[in-house]
Amino acid sequence: MSASPSIRPYRPADRSAVADVCVSTADEGGDSRARYPDEGLMPAIFAEPYCHLEPELAFVLDDGSGRAVGYVVGTGDTEAFAARFRESWIPRVAHRYPALAGAPRTPTEEMVGLLHTPERMVLPELAAYPAHLHIDLLPEHQRRGHGRALMHTFLTALHDRGVPAVHLGMVTANKAARAFYDRLGFHEIAVEDPGPLTYLGRSTAVAQGRAPKGS
Repeated sequence: MSASPSIRPYRPADRSAVADVCVSTADEGGDSRARYPDEGLMPAIFAEPYCHLEPELAFVLDDGSGRAVGYVVGTGDTEAFAARFRESWIPRVAHRYPALAGAPRTPTEEMVGLLHTPERMVLPELAAYPAHLHIDLLPEHQRRGHGRALMHTFLTALHDRGVPAVHLGMVTANKAARAFYDRLGFHEIAVEDPGPLTYLGRSTAVAQGRAPKGS
């Protein structure tokens, strides 16, 4: 009998599986390969730097066979993370994704622009929510309570480190994601000129012994 899915800390051996989850969910919750043909790009921005720079806050959903089929990653200090992203992460990937010489002209170039501007993470309206996160699950593992459990694990880890609150930026068009975060107690944070994103935040405190409500 196969083992049930469970949450565990990220391991370096999970890198390719985490990248696959990222690519499979990076286009408003759907597969991003058509929009961003380079399968290394989205993980290099939204998953791998967190696993590399702050692995103690990286957790995966193991499908029971050792394969990661979902993850939550993030940082407890967004301002410090943005600085480390520039100093330590960009030099690791700039040979694959060099900075643009001009304005972005394609979706890929837009993402490369984001890669090279980590300071975009630091917004004054989010100062009271110093942590931030990214959470993704393969579609076949969604709506089974695993997202809730991943979030509970991450919030608990932040709370244990004395981090009071967390935020995230989600594509406004992703209605299913918004419903998920609403069920988990996130609320909207007003940000001047948020572009295509909606910013949400919540306290890191969770009820003792149980995950926050939601799916």
